[in-house]
Amino acid sequence: MPGDSFCIQYTNCTGCPKNVENILVYRNLPKGEHIPKDKCTQNCMLFMIKGELLINSEEHPGITLRERQIVLQAIGSKVEILALTDVEYVVYWFNELPLLCEERYKEMMEQAEAPLTYTPLIMSERLYHLVTSMPEFLAEENPCSKYIDLKCKELVFLITNFYPLPQLGSFFYPISTYTESFHYFVIQNYSNVKNVEEFAHLGGYTTTTFRRLFKNLYGMPVYEWILEKKREGILEDLQHTKMRITEICNRYGFDSLSHFAHFCKDSFGDTPRALRKKAASGEKIGKVQ
Repeated sequence: MPGDSFCIQYTNCTGCPKNVENILVYRNLPKGEHIPKDKCTQNCMLFMIKGELLINSEEHPGITLRERQIVLQAIGSKVEILALTDVEYVVYWFNELPLLCEERYKEMMEQAEAPLTYTPLIMSERLYHLVTSMPEFLAEENPCSKYIDLKCKELVFLITNFYPLPQLGSFFYPISTYTESFHYFVIQNYSNVKNVEEFAHLGGYTTTTFRRLFKNLYGMPVYEWILEKKREGILEDLQHTKMRITEICNRYGFDSLSHFAHFCKDSFGDTPRALRKKAASGEKIGKVQ
Protein backbone atom coordinates (compact mmCIF):
# COMPACT_ATOMS: atom_id res chain seq x y z
CA MET A 1 0.00 0.00 0.00
CA PRO A 2 1.24 3.54 -0.71
CA GLY A 3 2.45 5.10 2.52
CA ASP A 4 2.31 1.75 4.36
CA SER A 5 5.72 1.90 5.98
CA PHE A 6 7.12 0.62 9.24
CA CYS A 7 6.91 4.07 10.82
CA ILE A 8 4.57 6.49 9.09
CA GLN A 9 5.37 9.44 11.37
CA TYR A 10 8.48 10.28 9.37
CA THR A 11 8.86 10.08 5.63
CA ASN A 12 12.46 8.89 5.87
CA CYS A 13 12.63 8.23 9.62
CA THR A 14 15.23 11.02 9.84
CA GLY A 15 13.71 12.36 13.04
CA CYS A 16 13.39 9.00 14.75
CA PRO A 17 16.11 7.55 17.01
CA LYS A 18 17.54 4.43 15.45
CA ASN A 19 18.41 1.13 17.01
CA VAL A 20 22.15 1.77 17.02
CA GLU A 21 23.15 -1.20 19.13
CA ASN A 22 22.23 -4.74 18.13
CA ILE A 23 20.02 -5.52 21.11
CA LEU A 24 17.94 -8.08 19.23
CA VAL A 25 19.63 -10.04 16.46
CA TYR A 26 18.12 -12.62 14.09
CA ARG A 27 20.57 -15.18 12.76
CA ASN A 28 20.26 -17.98 10.23
CA LEU A 29 23.33 -20.16 9.87
CA PRO A 30 23.91 -22.88 7.29
CA LYS A 31 24.78 -26.40 8.38
CA GLY A 32 28.42 -26.60 9.46
CA GLU A 33 28.81 -22.89 10.29
CA HIS A 34 31.15 -22.54 13.27
CA ILE A 35 31.48 -19.57 15.62
CA PRO A 36 34.72 -19.98 17.65
CA LYS A 37 34.68 -19.69 21.43
CA ASP A 38 34.68 -16.10 22.63
CA LYS A 39 33.75 -14.20 25.77
CA CYS A 40 30.34 -12.56 25.92
CA THR A 41 30.61 -8.80 26.37
CA GLN A 42 26.99 -8.64 27.55
CA ASN A 43 24.44 -11.03 28.99
CA CYS A 44 22.49 -12.78 26.26
CA MET A 45 19.56 -15.12 25.75
CA LEU A 46 19.45 -17.36 22.69
CA PHE A 47 16.00 -18.39 21.41
CA MET A 48 15.96 -21.32 18.98
CA ILE A 49 13.43 -21.06 16.14
CA LYS A 50 14.53 -23.84 13.83
CA GLY A 51 17.15 -26.60 13.49
CA GLU A 52 19.82 -27.98 15.81
CA LEU A 53 22.65 -25.91 17.26
CA LEU A 54 25.56 -27.28 19.27
CA ILE A 55 26.55 -24.88 22.03
CA ASN A 56 29.64 -25.32 24.16
CA SER A 57 30.16 -23.29 27.33
CA GLU A 58 30.84 -23.89 31.00
CA GLU A 59 27.11 -23.99 31.79
CA HIS A 60 26.12 -25.85 28.64
CA PRO A 61 29.01 -28.18 27.71
CA GLY A 62 28.24 -29.76 24.34
CA ILE A 63 24.47 -29.24 24.55
CA THR A 64 22.36 -29.53 21.39
CA LEU A 65 19.69 -26.81 21.25
CA ARG A 66 16.49 -27.45 19.36
CA GLU A 67 13.34 -25.58 18.37
CA ARG A 68 11.62 -23.68 21.23
CA GLN A 69 14.59 -23.92 23.60
CA ILE A 70 16.23 -20.94 25.36
CA VAL A 71 19.63 -20.65 27.04
CA LEU A 72 21.17 -17.80 29.00
CA GLN A 73 24.86 -16.90 28.82
CA ALA A 74 26.14 -14.36 31.30
CA ILE A 75 28.53 -11.51 30.66
CA GLY A 76 32.11 -12.79 30.63
CA SER A 77 31.20 -16.40 29.83
CA LYS A 78 32.89 -18.19 26.92
CA VAL A 79 30.64 -19.63 24.21
CA GLU A 80 31.29 -21.70 21.09
CA ILE A 81 28.61 -22.50 18.50
CA LEU A 82 28.29 -25.07 15.69
CA ALA A 83 25.25 -25.40 13.39
CA LEU A 84 24.42 -29.12 13.14
CA THR A 85 21.69 -28.31 10.60
CA ASP A 86 20.47 -25.11 8.97
CA VAL A 87 19.41 -23.05 11.98
CA GLU A 88 17.43 -19.94 12.83
CA TYR A 89 17.53 -18.20 16.17
CA VAL A 90 17.18 -14.84 17.89
CA VAL A 91 19.73 -13.45 20.35
CA TYR A 92 18.77 -10.85 22.95
CA TRP A 93 21.74 -8.88 24.35
CA PHE A 94 21.33 -6.97 27.60
CA ASN A 95 23.20 -5.49 30.55
CA GLU A 96 20.19 -5.37 32.86
CA LEU A 97 16.75 -6.84 32.37
CA PRO A 98 13.98 -4.31 31.57
CA LEU A 99 11.74 -5.01 34.55
CA LEU A 100 8.02 -4.34 34.59
CA CYS A 101 7.63 -5.94 38.02
CA GLU A 102 10.52 -5.39 40.44
CA GLU A 103 8.86 -7.47 43.16
CA ARG A 104 8.72 -10.47 40.87
CA TYR A 105 12.40 -10.04 39.97
CA LYS A 106 13.35 -9.71 43.64
CA GLU A 107 11.49 -12.95 44.46
CA MET A 108 13.15 -14.66 41.52
CA MET A 109 16.68 -13.69 42.55
CA GLU A 110 16.06 -14.58 46.20
CA GLN A 111 15.42 -18.13 45.03
CA ALA A 112 18.35 -18.19 42.63
CA GLU A 113 20.69 -21.10 43.18
CA ALA A 114 23.02 -23.11 41.01
CA PRO A 115 21.31 -26.18 39.51
CA LEU A 116 23.06 -29.53 39.38
CA THR A 117 23.00 -29.20 35.60
CA TYR A 118 21.84 -26.28 33.48
CA THR A 119 18.98 -27.17 31.16
CA PRO A 120 17.39 -25.04 28.41
CA LEU A 121 14.11 -23.29 29.14
CA ILE A 122 11.23 -24.31 26.86
CA MET A 123 9.26 -21.51 25.21
CA SER A 124 5.57 -21.26 25.96
CA GLU A 125 3.15 -20.79 23.07
CA ARG A 126 2.91 -17.03 23.68
CA LEU A 127 6.67 -16.65 23.93
CA TYR A 128 7.29 -18.78 20.83
CA HIS A 129 4.75 -16.74 18.87
CA LEU A 130 6.55 -13.53 19.88
CA VAL A 131 10.02 -14.85 19.01
CA THR A 132 8.98 -16.23 15.61
CA SER A 133 7.45 -12.86 14.71
CA MET A 134 10.74 -11.04 15.29
CA PRO A 135 12.74 -11.91 12.14
CA GLU A 136 10.31 -9.94 9.97
CA PHE A 137 10.74 -6.58 11.69
CA LEU A 138 14.42 -7.17 12.48
CA ALA A 139 14.99 -7.50 8.73
CA GLU A 140 13.82 -3.91 8.22
CA GLU A 141 16.56 -1.63 6.94
CA ASN A 142 16.17 0.73 9.90
CA PRO A 143 14.27 -1.06 12.67
CA CYS A 144 12.74 1.39 15.15
CA SER A 145 14.56 1.46 18.49
CA LYS A 146 11.41 2.27 20.47
CA TYR A 147 9.56 -0.65 18.94
CA ILE A 148 12.48 -2.98 19.69
CA ASP A 149 12.58 -1.75 23.31
CA LEU A 150 8.90 -2.64 23.64
CA LYS A 151 9.53 -6.11 22.22
CA CYS A 152 12.40 -6.64 24.66
CA LYS A 153 10.15 -5.71 27.57
CA GLU A 154 7.46 -8.05 26.30
CA LEU A 155 10.04 -10.81 25.89
CA VAL A 156 11.31 -10.47 29.46
CA PHE A 157 7.78 -10.14 30.84
CA LEU A 158 6.71 -13.42 29.24
CA ILE A 159 9.73 -15.15 30.75
CA THR A 160 9.84 -13.68 34.26
CA ASN A 161 6.10 -13.83 34.93
CA PHE A 162 4.98 -17.13 33.37
CA TYR A 163 7.46 -19.67 34.72
CA PRO A 164 7.78 -21.07 38.27
CA LEU A 165 10.14 -19.10 40.50
CA PRO A 166 12.52 -22.02 41.23
CA GLN A 167 12.92 -22.61 37.49
CA LEU A 168 13.62 -18.92 36.90
CA GLY A 169 16.05 -18.81 39.79
CA SER A 170 18.14 -21.56 38.20
CA PHE A 171 17.88 -20.04 34.72
CA PHE A 172 19.09 -16.57 35.77
CA TYR A 173 21.64 -17.72 38.34
CA PRO A 174 24.69 -17.31 36.02
CA ILE A 175 24.09 -13.55 35.73
CA SER A 176 25.07 -12.88 39.32
CA THR A 177 27.98 -15.33 39.43
CA TYR A 178 29.75 -14.01 36.34
CA THR A 179 29.13 -10.38 37.21
CA GLU A 180 30.49 -10.89 40.71
CA SER A 181 33.54 -12.77 39.45
CA PHE A 182 34.40 -10.02 36.95
CA HIS A 183 33.98 -7.31 39.61
CA TYR A 184 36.21 -9.34 41.92
CA PHE A 185 38.86 -9.73 39.24
CA VAL A 186 38.85 -5.97 38.54
CA ILE A 187 39.05 -4.93 42.20
CA GLN A 188 41.80 -7.45 42.97
CA ASN A 189 44.03 -6.48 40.04
CA TYR A 190 43.49 -2.87 38.91
CA SER A 191 46.23 -1.47 41.15
CA ASN A 192 48.82 -3.96 39.85
CA VAL A 193 48.58 -3.19 36.14
CA LYS A 194 50.23 -0.40 34.17
CA ASN A 195 47.83 -0.18 31.25
CA VAL A 196 44.61 -1.53 29.77
CA GLU A 197 46.42 -4.05 27.54
CA GLU A 198 48.14 -5.62 30.54
CA PHE A 199 44.84 -5.69 32.45
CA ALA A 200 43.05 -7.44 29.58
CA HIS A 201 45.85 -9.98 29.11
CA LEU A 202 45.85 -10.78 32.83
CA GLY A 203 42.20 -11.81 32.58
CA GLY A 204 42.58 -13.71 29.32
CA TYR A 205 40.64 -11.16 27.25
CA THR A 206 41.43 -9.37 24.01
CA THR A 207 41.83 -5.65 24.65
CA THR A 208 38.74 -4.79 22.59
CA THR A 209 36.58 -7.33 24.40
CA PHE A 210 37.85 -6.22 27.81
CA ARG A 211 37.15 -2.55 27.08
CA ARG A 212 33.60 -3.32 25.96
CA LEU A 213 32.92 -5.70 28.84
CA PHE A 214 34.25 -3.19 31.36
CA LYS A 215 32.27 -0.25 30.01
CA ASN A 216 29.06 -2.30 29.99
CA LEU A 217 29.50 -3.01 33.70
CA TYR A 218 31.01 0.24 34.99
CA GLY A 219 29.62 2.80 32.57
CA MET A 220 32.98 4.44 31.80
CA PRO A 221 36.19 3.62 29.91
CA VAL A 222 38.51 1.30 31.80
CA TYR A 223 41.53 3.65 31.71
CA GLU A 224 39.56 6.53 33.25
CA TRP A 225 38.24 4.20 35.95
CA ILE A 226 41.74 2.91 36.77
CA LEU A 227 43.11 6.45 37.09
CA GLU A 228 40.25 7.46 39.36
CA LYS A 229 40.77 4.42 41.60
CA LYS A 230 44.52 5.05 41.74
CA ARG A 231 43.92 8.64 42.77
CA GLU A 232 41.58 7.53 45.55
CA GLY A 233 44.06 4.92 46.77
CA ILE A 234 47.07 7.25 46.66
CA LEU A 235 45.26 9.94 48.67
CA GLU A 236 44.19 7.35 51.21
CA ASP A 237 47.74 5.99 51.58
CA LEU A 238 49.36 9.43 51.81
CA GLN A 239 46.93 10.63 54.47
CA HIS A 240 46.21 7.56 56.57
CA THR A 241 49.18 5.16 56.32
CA LYS A 242 52.87 5.25 57.17
CA MET A 243 53.87 3.57 53.91
CA ARG A 244 57.01 5.02 52.35
CA ILE A 245 56.61 7.04 49.18
CA THR A 246 58.54 4.40 47.23
CA GLU A 247 56.15 1.71 48.50
CA ILE A 248 53.12 3.70 47.37
CA CYS A 249 54.81 4.34 44.03
CA ASN A 250 55.40 0.62 43.49
CA ARG A 251 51.96 -0.35 44.80
CA TYR A 252 50.22 1.60 42.04
CA GLY A 253 52.46 0.45 39.22
CA PHE A 254 54.55 3.57 38.52
CA ASP A 255 57.86 3.05 36.72
CA SER A 256 59.74 5.63 38.75
CA LEU A 257 59.42 8.14 41.59
CA SER A 258 59.63 10.99 39.07
CA HIS A 259 56.68 9.55 37.13
CA PHE A 260 54.76 9.15 40.40
CA ALA A 261 55.57 12.72 41.44
CA HIS A 262 54.42 14.05 38.06
CA PHE A 263 51.13 12.12 38.40
CA CYS A 264 50.54 13.57 41.87
CA LYS A 265 51.25 17.11 40.70
CA ASP A 266 48.76 16.76 37.84
CA SER A 267 46.12 15.07 40.01
CA PHE A 268 46.50 16.80 43.40
CA GLY A 269 48.62 19.89 42.72
CA ASP A 270 51.80 18.86 44.59
CA THR A 271 54.45 16.19 45.07
CA PRO A 272 53.75 13.10 47.22
CA ARG A 273 56.05 14.31 50.04
CA ALA A 274 54.51 17.77 50.06
CA LEU A 275 51.01 16.28 50.07
CA ARG A 276 51.88 14.06 53.02
CA LYS A 277 53.24 17.06 54.97
CA LYS A 278 50.05 19.00 54.26
CA ALA A 279 47.92 16.08 55.43
CA ALA A 280 50.04 15.70 58.60
CA SER A 281 49.52 19.37 59.44
CA GLY A 282 45.76 18.97 59.15
CA GLU A 283 45.39 20.51 55.70
CA LYS A 284 42.86 18.82 53.47
CA ILE A 285 44.29 17.42 50.26
CA GLY A 286 42.31 16.34 47.23
CA LYS A 287 42.04 16.23 43.47
CA VAL A 288 42.76 19.30 41.36
CA GLN A 289 39.47 20.65 40.04
